[in-house]
Amino acid sequence: MELFHSTRSTASQVTSKQAIRKGIASDGGLFVTDSLGDKPVDVAALAGKSYQQIARTVLASLLPDYTDAELADCVAGAYGDQWDDAAITPLKPLGDDFILELFHGPTSAFKDVALQILPRFMAKTTAAATDPNAANERIMILTATSGDTGKAALAGFADVPGTGITVFYPDGKVSEVQHLQMATQKGQNVQVCAVRGNFDDAQSAVKAIFGDGELAWDLANNAHTVLSSANSINVGRLVPQVVYYFAAYAQLLERQEINAGDEVEFCVPTGNFGDILAGYYAKRLGLPVAKLIVASDKNNVLYDFLTTGTYDRNRPFFTTISPSMDILISSNLERMLYYFADGDTKLIASLMDSLANNGRYDVPADLLAKIQAVFGAGWADEDQIRASIKDCWDKNHYVIDPHTACGYHTLANTPRTPGVPRVLLSTASPYKFPRAVLEALGEPAPASDFACMDALATLSGTPAPEALRGLEKAQVRFTDVIDVPDMTNYVRTTATRLAQ
Repeated sequence: MELFHSTRSTASQVTSKQAIRKGIASDGGLFVTDSLGDKPVDVAALAGKSYQQIARTVLASLLPDYTDAELADCVAGAYGDQWDDAAITPLKPLGDDFILELFHGPTSAFKDVALQILPRFMAKTTAAATDPNAANERIMILTATSGDTGKAALAGFADVPGTGITVFYPDGKVSEVQHLQMATQKGQNVQVCAVRGNFDDAQSAVKAIFGDGELAWDLANNAHTVLSSANSINVGRLVPQVVYYFAAYAQLLERQEINAGDEVEFCVPTGNFGDILAGYYAKRLGLPVAKLIVASDKNNVLYDFLTTGTYDRNRPFFTTISPSMDILISSNLERMLYYFADGDTKLIASLMDSLANNGRYDVPADLLAKIQAVFGAGWADEDQIRASIKDCWDKNHYVIDPHTACGYHTLANTPRTPGVPRVLLSTASPYKFPRAVLEALGEPAPASDFACMDALATLSGTPAPEALRGLEKAQVRFTDVIDVPDMTNYVRTTATRLAQ
């Protein structure tokens, strides 16, 4: 059986079910498998297949110890009538390019693609598959969010038997809609808390909590609880995202825009590097990917790394109108480095140690050259984001959110390869950021974000998603705000309470 291990060591080998249940490796590394790509997907057979059929095929290559029946059950539950488009991730023309809409799930963001199926993956990690002594063990999902992951994880895990979920988000650094999506979440097993600081502060603290042996012992013995993650550090969050790259290709095949084997470029707005890493996984599985283009906002640490080989988080942190990308520590970059370094765990451990202690690292020139052969990069500042939203509307009569606008700007400034189609991944509905979008379009923005939604609906002729528009009258359940050092005790208290 294909096994998973840490990016920083091969000493401990686990199954995909164990990796998903655990979330993060004991040494702080991320789970990877050296078998990635050993079971390529038959690209020519994709045309005409449904998203669900493609998902079953792709996931079977990535999660080898899930049976076909288990995957079919997970896929059926995750991609059903909670989506407002039967294609799940529909591909649409956008000028001379294409746009892949990833926001048709219950929380109107791309995170739904993974977080509707992750709880179902978790449910299959039975005691027999992991630890026979853990039959009564609860899983506490612990997640830091820059805005979208939190709500998507809450929606996925709410009232799932045998689980609890605690979400931390940076206080005042998410949009009003994002805040209300989390603060009004229903469910008896959920907890939401703001943290004074930025996303990197919260994410670093969550990683430290996963590595806290004393806390783990306390939770296991006093609350019968183990911690796991819904962030893309969890391989179970990452692999479902691989599917929509194949789904985009299948739609291009079906429309006869390409022939099987033709290469395609993807431009991906990303902060934590998970969304675009899924594209690299797709390439390893045989998808003909010409280039993966990273689109960043003003927090352009990924752009600097991909152009210079130096990753340096010692820089100002900017709060922008694209808050889900306001990140300086891109966790999933570690997985990409592992594969490009040909599995050199000692190098990866050294780089991550340097990042933890010095806030930076440099990769060897030959390694950077290999990375640059696959990944391109661009970024947009606030004015360029606003200009891109307006340009997309003026030219295409299509409204994009600020994160997608980073990709739109990047594509516009990336030389086109003749004959190679380009697909822009649209990561969120513009109705999650209605004020920023209205202002970019040169329209007056009312005082309330909900009035902004109504104005945007009138202007664009598209309806606001009901789940977003209904937040105006939803009851706020969670108002806690704490300091970063208090997060560990907050997790201990919450786990104990939810276990009762």
